Amino acid sequence: MKKIAWITDTAAQLDESFIQKYDVHILPLGVVFPDGAYRESIDLTQDAFYEKLQLAKASPKTSQPPIGEMLSLYEKLQTEGYDCAIALHLSSGLSGTFESAQSATKMTDFPVYTIDSKIGSFPMGKMIEMGHALLAQGKDVKEVIAAITELTARAKLSFIPASLNQLHKSGRVSGTQTFLSNLLNIKVIISFKNGKTVMTEKVRSIKRAKNNVTALLRADIVTGTVPEVAVIHCNNASDAELWKSELLQAFPSIKIQVVPLSVCVGVHAGEGTIGLSWVTY
Repeated sequence: MKKIAWITDTAAQLDESFIQKYDVHILPLGVVFPDGAYRESIDLTQDAFYEKLQLAKASPKTSQPPIGEMLSLYEKLQTEGYDCAIALHLSSGLSGTFESAQSATKMTDFPVYTIDSKIGSFPMGKMIEMGHALLAQGKDVKEVIAAITELTARAKLSFIPASLNQLHKSGRVSGTQTFLSNLLNIKVIISFKNGKTVMTEKVRSIKRAKNNVTALLRADIVTGTVPEVAVIHCNNASDAELWKSELLQAFPSIKIQVVPLSVCVGVHAGEGTIGLSWVTY
């Protein structure tokens, strides 16, 4: 049986037990503040990021892992006796990480199979989990890649920024839109569509926004199987836990967990963001 490594980036926000269980190697995304660049989960914790974000006069930028770091990892895996690696990365519609990985694979003789997750966060872990199970069943790498690629079309993620302030600072919405949104308590819903984030709804109040996203989940439960749901958030665990409790009452048979989003999402969506993510089988 081949020794196969799993590679992903910090957009997946995998916890340490998952990383150890599935032998996953993590490439950190970056955040660039005026005082320097920081690697997520290495130089910058979630708490430290939001402290810096609150004090920052200018919005930070995000950055992908350098190709040199990718090549160093590939070389390390090769020397450790791995036969190849499967690299699952944040959607190419949001980051150049996937394209950089593709370029890096052409610079090494170590076989690396790259996959565009077309999403971020919770579904990336489910893709790795499924791929690991398929390998254990004796499936070859090409079959695993095909299965994960098919799963990307059934992964969902929608989030609700607490306000449009950070989206405005990062250049995603206008000042007028931000002012009116704050004045009228308008909440926007942003969802992944074909690997990109799009503003799908504008509603009055957080309650209506949550009901809208919950309706999307309910529709998938009716037409398919949704065994797990993640309540995702940007430094807003209290509201995420409240939504989890509400969902457990509505869907008692579904496993529901609370998962923080990458700080790179926080750069654009802002502190207080909450949402839901799931995969339909």
